[in-house]
Amino acid sequence: MTRMMIGMAAAICTTIAFIPQVIKIYKAKDAKEISILTFCIFSLGVFLWFIYGIIIKEWPVIIANFITLLLALMIIVMKIKYR
Repeated sequence: MTRMMIGMAAAICTTIAFIPQVIKIYKAKDAKEISILTFCIFSLGVFLWFIYGIIIKEWPVIIANFITLLLALMIIVMKIKYR
């Protein structure tokens, strides 16, 4: 049970960490300080974690990485849109 709680807490923290960045970019309509290369590499890593979660059938890994991937992709889209 403790292992699951630690995993869930980690998943929640790493996922919600991107929400303020998405909101800031959306409100400011400015993403010039964001590195698109960094977010592309990061998104690939998160996608691979998502696939890994599916393989090992661990819902905290699957859900957290799916949501994080969506947020990271939103940042990439806004980076391109607000050039």
